Amino acid sequence: NLELGNNESRGSFSFHNTVFLPIIDGQGALTMTEVDPLAIQVVEEGLDLDQKKSLPPPSGVWEHEELAQVKVKVMRGHTDSVNRCKLCCQDQRIFTVSNDKTAKIWDIDTGAVLKSYNCHDMYINSGDISPDNTKFLTCSWDKTLRLWDTETGAMLWQGRHDGIVTCCQFSHNGKMVVSGSDLDHSVSVWHTGEGTLLHHLKDQHKSTVTSCCFTPNDERVCTTSMDKSTKLWDLESKRTTVKLEGHINVISSCCLDRNERWLCTASWDKTLQVWDISTGMFRSQGPVSLFKGHEGSVSCCDFARDGTLLVSGSYDKTVTLWDMETYMHKLSLKGHSDWVTDCSFSEDQKWVISSSKDKTMRLWNIEDTDHIPFVLEQRRAIGLKMVNCEQCGKAFSIAQLEDARELSLCVFCRLAQPNRNVPALEDI
Repeated sequence: NLELGNNESRGSFSFHNTVFLPIIDGQGALTMTEVDPLAIQVVEEGLDLDQKKSLPPPSGVWEHEELAQVKVKVMRGHTDSVNRCKLCCQDQRIFTVSNDKTAKIWDIDTGAVLKSYNCHDMYINSGDISPDNTKFLTCSWDKTLRLWDTETGAMLWQGRHDGIVTCCQFSHNGKMVVSGSDLDHSVSVWHTGEGTLLHHLKDQHKSTVTSCCFTPNDERVCTTSMDKSTKLWDLESKRTTVKLEGHINVISSCCLDRNERWLCTASWDKTLQVWDISTGMFRSQGPVSLFKGHEGSVSCCDFARDGTLLVSGSYDKTVTLWDMETYMHKLSLKGHSDWVTDCSFSEDQKWVISSSKDKTMRLWNIEDTDHIPFVLEQRRAIGLKMVNCEQCGKAFSIAQLEDARELSLCVFCRLAQPNRNVPALEDI
């Protein structure tokens, strides 16, 4: 007696320990063929387990826990350390350069690589994208600085240093480029359109230049060095107008706020220092030191657009947010598995982008960080802060938990307003 076996869905029959499978012969006739069940190997469609394990994790995927207080999206696509990251194109794209000798432009929503450029035959130390997003810079161990067309990927010009080019950046108007080198400790300023050398500062520092940038008005160049100094060089007078010394180890990076009042320096001594270069108070009072935020060398820093926040990255694998009203550590963002190499804010200050030696970029959503219990507790512990009234200009105190953007008038100016919100008697 034939019984319908367990493989009914596959059209097979079993009789005691014998299995019969339907086979179609060359003439198209269907016959039942006896097969040894021990010789049958079931193969599932798709990838086997080893193949699945070898696949890289997807890019542009939210990877925070369900109840996480800071959402984070991880971008993957580089095959070596990502040394520079920057949001561009109205915060819709990300520009990156890597030790894998490429520069890439990413879609912020999908995490997909939109464009990839093979730029050098050696490691790319740094890069930058122009304010109008039509050009980008790369600098490399091959001692060259190169300008590229974003759309076509064509190299527009190349500049050369005597040593490894460690850093580069566009001016804010996009008309100039600054670069720094290690061997001759030099800084060069180039014309963006023609690629001509405008200024060459040989031995501007006593050791390797680690970072360079233009001040917001593009009138000065700021550089940091392994010689533990920071210098501001005036493009008009062609001389160094400010020299800052205070760190006890290599200064790795610097940034300025949009009002050009505050200059922040990051160092391998695990601290950041904020200098008031507008009023010159640093000459008598020195810098404000930010510490207890990192346990390793600080590698990068960036001011938010309105200057109320500062972000820093470190070799301790963390990204830290600082409250610039109180100069206090606000929050640490953890997730990278290797050194953090770069970090910066989005224009709307809702996001922080960070890159790492772990070959990834992380996009952190920070717009609701003021409501995190840990942050609220810190602000409560600090107490009161002083703000200036928008109407009379006099200083008044508010609690750290209150938002200065919403409470902008002192009590006297608020009482003087005829249309102020007065509660009804039944509400009192």
